[in-house]
Amino acid sequence: MTTLSRLADLPSFAAPPPLLTHRPPPSVFLTPKPTKPSPPHHFFKLRCSVAKQSTVTPVEVAADGAISSVDCVVVGGGISGLCIAQALATKHNDAVPNVIVTEARDRVGGNIITVEKDGYLWEEGPNSFQPSDSMLTMLVDSGLKDDLVLGDPNAPRFVLWDGKLRPVPSSPADIAFFDLMSIGGKVRAAFGALGIRPSPPPGQEESVEEFVRRNLGDEVFERLIEPFCSGVYAGDPSKLSMKAAFGKVWNLEQNGGSIIGGAFKAIQERNRAPKTPRDPRLPKPKGQTVGSLRKGLSMLPDALSSRLGDKVKLSWKLSGISKLDKGGYTLTYETPEGLVSVLSKSVVMTIPSYVASSLLRPLSAAAADALSKFYYPPVAAVSISYPKEAIRTECLIDGELKGFGQLHPRSQGLKTLGTIYSSSLFPNRAPAGRVLLLNYIGGATNPGILSKTESELVEAVHQDLKKVLIKPNAKDPLVLGVRVWSQAIPQFLVGHFDVLDAANAALRDTETQGLFLGGNYVSGVALGRCVEGAYDIAADVANFLSQYAYK
Repeated sequence: MTTLSRLADLPSFAAPPPLLTHRPPPSVFLTPKPTKPSPPHHFFKLRCSVAKQSTVTPVEVAADGAISSVDCVVVGGGISGLCIAQALATKHNDAVPNVIVTEARDRVGGNIITVEKDGYLWEEGPNSFQPSDSMLTMLVDSGLKDDLVLGDPNAPRFVLWDGKLRPVPSSPADIAFFDLMSIGGKVRAAFGALGIRPSPPPGQEESVEEFVRRNLGDEVFERLIEPFCSGVYAGDPSKLSMKAAFGKVWNLEQNGGSIIGGAFKAIQERNRAPKTPRDPRLPKPKGQTVGSLRKGLSMLPDALSSRLGDKVKLSWKLSGISKLDKGGYTLTYETPEGLVSVLSKSVVMTIPSYVASSLLRPLSAAAADALSKFYYPPVAAVSISYPKEAIRTECLIDGELKGFGQLHPRSQGLKTLGTIYSSSLFPNRAPAGRVLLLNYIGGATNPGILSKTESELVEAVHQDLKKVLIKPNAKDPLVLGVRVWSQAIPQFLVGHFDVLDAANAALRDTETQGLFLGGNYVSGVALGRCVEGAYDIAADVANFLSQYAYK
């Protein structure tokens, strides 16, 4: 279960752009909702967050507002949409040669926002990714291999418990030497992992809390998994589905009778399976680490957009979609050139589920009803900087702040979900003598952040840090950015797969064939999972067009 306690994607806001009003009109895609104006505050220096812009070649349209038919329209220019288009171009160009990506904003990347200013470089959405082969393939194909930066795999991760930041074991062999859990808690976890624990309830989908308490005990849940759920999903583990949110671990018990039994069985099956040669172009990361790019995560959507060229249509707001009698779809857009109609053999919707629900209702009420059920709680990303001497001495390693960051269980009384040590994790993120901290606050257990001003959010983070990481008498921080995502991360609640299956089943109807769902509520919330899901969806589109459509 140590993989569940990692800070690899804390939190991982990755996917198509979250639209930050609760029910926007279907033709409007909005930018992040600003918080209320902050009153004058005598010690916080606020700076605006400015997203990097991308441009593409202007499109040409006919006088009647129509363009020629395409094979696939990908709706949404966030990381999922761009990666689907890139996967179609690199893996399935023969089957799907003509693809466009439409984005309502004037930039690509969705909620990937990197800001560089005054010697600082910070993220206001996702912060990092796990360097899986799918992710590395996307980077290499995008020309970013030499821009990859990796965190130190030996850097510690911390969880706050009883007023102290305690390192998390990085492997099962380390568990005996860490003080995050008691001896009794470790013994309970070991027996449970071996299968000496209550059996799963028949016919009942367990929440993360129910699964972990039953298998590994209360301490593992309260001190590892609960803060991890807050960090990755900004979620409530009593409501998150173990099967949907942490399917790999859930499958271990299903396949092997216990977590350890399933792990051994998985190893045996992997050893028996034919070995597929690894792409020699891919870098070889060492250990359990996370990655970013030299100038931040925005380099990836910018590079993808550049390679796709005029296939990316910015400031195109989708106002309607209809099915053609002979197959395919007509999509109507408001664009800088006026109204444009696009005829397409297939469509991939990578926009948030609640926006897709509104747009798809005329085609399938059943799909729309299902998509409206997913919940996205609010999260704020607060980027602040302190001088190095502000860090508590007991939090330093060899005189430096080292590590990935820290997580805060809800039981420990802090409002902040967690803090990433950005300037320790990747190079060139802060000027010499300064530390850069990215803090997340809000989530399913604290939706009240939407009523707070920027200064109030900063002060809450500052007060939390003074309790555990920053000296109580430290000077006030330099505030670089406060980004509030009022609908941030889709929650994989109990029943998530049932709802998603209902939406997909409705779209497999003969009247709506060729329409696909993508994005983080489909593939997973981590940035890497969105990339992996993009390859899967691209293959589905290519298979559909090869077998069924418009020969």
